[in-house]
Amino acid sequence: MEIIRGLHNIRQRHRGCVSTIGTFDGIHAGHKQLLNLLQAKAQDLGTSSLLVTFEPQPREYFRGALVPARLTRFREKIQILSEEGVSRVLCIPFNERTRRISASAVIEQFLVGMLDVKHLIVGDDFRFGTNAEGNFNMLRQAGDQYGFGVDKAVTVVVDGSRVSSTRIRELLAQGNFDSAARLLGRPYFMMGTVVRGQQLGKSLGIPTANIRLQRYRSAIQGVFAVSVSGLDKEYFGSAYVGTRPTIQGTEPLLEVHLFNYDDDLYGARLRVTFLKKFRDDQEFASIAALHEQMCRDLADTREWLQDREELTY
Repeated sequence: MEIIRGLHNIRQRHRGCVSTIGTFDGIHAGHKQLLNLLQAKAQDLGTSSLLVTFEPQPREYFRGALVPARLTRFREKIQILSEEGVSRVLCIPFNERTRRISASAVIEQFLVGMLDVKHLIVGDDFRFGTNAEGNFNMLRQAGDQYGFGVDKAVTVVVDGSRVSSTRIRELLAQGNFDSAARLLGRPYFMMGTVVRGQQLGKSLGIPTANIRLQRYRSAIQGVFAVSVSGLDKEYFGSAYVGTRPTIQGTEPLLEVHLFNYDDDLYGARLRVTFLKKFRDDQEFASIAALHEQMCRDLADTREWLQDREELTY
């Protein structure tokens, strides 16, 4: 899959595509239905598929620290889109200049002038342009005028309710990973590169692989049973997601202790899939109290994994 970073990198080979536009946070079952339509239409027209997205997400630009938690960071989103078979992803920086572009300019200058789009597929609630003035009807009229087709993906319903990123966040916050997986169409995971941390876990005899989340806020916090891929085989372990309030931490981190693994993990790119939540994040009165709880967390996780026959010795 080709990643195009910025409008200035659009080339002639990118023109004449079948396209979609959106934030695609989580790339859930509703998004996947749209992506299936995108791929089918691209194949039907004998051209490539192009997904247009934004960094930061528009709502992050407008709401800052008050924005809802992300379900997927950019690299995670790219990984999933690649697995879904999207040909190309165009990432546009969302800034003040982007915010001020009118809906008509999006159509005339971007969709027609830059991309020469042959067909556009959008979600059922898609809006665009300054003050969200553009909508599906406006696109349909523009398609008639400029000669491109426009389709709208229908709402996907799972377990009796519309699939949405908001609903998935609620399920993840509750630790309901099974229901979240049904809406996502896959188990919930995070991925990233292991970096050197403060070595607190190692000093307590519980070494962890540290992954910086680099997001406004994680969709989950607490202690979890996880499976980990990206090494020589799949491993299981106990993971912590939070800011480590006991030591006055502020940066959100994912820390994973792998069972039955002793090698150096620095620089490894891991995919951490969440299986079960054991407790919320909390602040402890002392490092000793934190260590006692960490030992209980490991014991609880081992027992649960052994009951599932995921972990053997």
